[in-house]
Amino acid sequence: MRSPDFLRKNVETNFCEYYTATGAPCQLLTNSEQVLEAARETFLPLKLPVSPIAFSMRFWVDDTNPSRPPWPKPYVRGFNHLVFAGFDEVSSMLANLRTRQIIGRFSPGMAEDLTYYKTVIFPMLLTIVSATIGVAELHCACVADHEHCLLLVGESGTGKSTLSLALCQEGFGFISDDRTFCSLEDRDVYVWGLPTRAKLRGEALHWFRELHAANPSDTHNQGADTWFDPETFNGVRRIQRARVTSAIFLEQTATRQFCFDPLSSTEALQRLTLDLMSELPDAAAKRSEVIARIAQSPCWRLRYGGPPRWVANQILKHLTMS
Repeated sequence: MRSPDFLRKNVETNFCEYYTATGAPCQLLTNSEQVLEAARETFLPLKLPVSPIAFSMRFWVDDTNPSRPPWPKPYVRGFNHLVFAGFDEVSSMLANLRTRQIIGRFSPGMAEDLTYYKTVIFPMLLTIVSATIGVAELHCACVADHEHCLLLVGESGTGKSTLSLALCQEGFGFISDDRTFCSLEDRDVYVWGLPTRAKLRGEALHWFRELHAANPSDTHNQGADTWFDPETFNGVRRIQRARVTSAIFLEQTATRQFCFDPLSSTEALQRLTLDLMSELPDAAAKRSEVIARIAQSPCWRLRYGGPPRWVANQILKHLTMS
């Protein structure tokens, strides 16, 4: 007599596609066309299978599961090389960081919610596996144009989102406003954008009143914060990939000023490694290699205050002169 398949190891996931996720080739197995669509809009599709792959995902959508939005706040728990992420009482995924395999079980309602996949599930998945596959996730914003790709590094409340949006108004493309994924290619560091929403704190909204006027349906308030799709604001464009050329470490002041000074690679490295998540030894070593390379780029300390557009213009002037 066969034992019951309690873990659903034998369910069929007949769809299979390959992608590049933050520079790493990966495989997705699923029984849901909606999950495939969300993956195509989050990662860069690969036309042919790639070997070896950096990690694999197997996501099964359970048709008997009735859960529907709104979704509760997700949570993550880890034990050694295993990381569990729960999204509601029945939808969850489990990552094995040693084998770089992620399995998940989801409701049809969650599978149909492409925005939730693109802004919550897939970014959370990459946060979990990033260091294991040689990608450093940093607490910073990132913008890029044809010549410059700037990391804007700072603690919460130092104006990363505000300044990144102001720089986008000056012609930069948007990559991220809070968490940025970085990987090494040869000896260069590249950053990767995801289709997540941007957030502005309530006190920053008065600098961007046109945000509501442009498309108020694309914003929603959660307390004092406003979330929005960056590309709906004044023609801001998203960029999926760019090579890092500089890192700017933000120190915001209450008064109007602009002090743009070089920062040593030693101090830049110390600041970049603050408050990193704990990882398995091999993963931590891979992440450290990426961060050390960023610290060798031109780095600057910016003490600033005043209108964001004015600060963005000052940054452009100093980058042109440097």
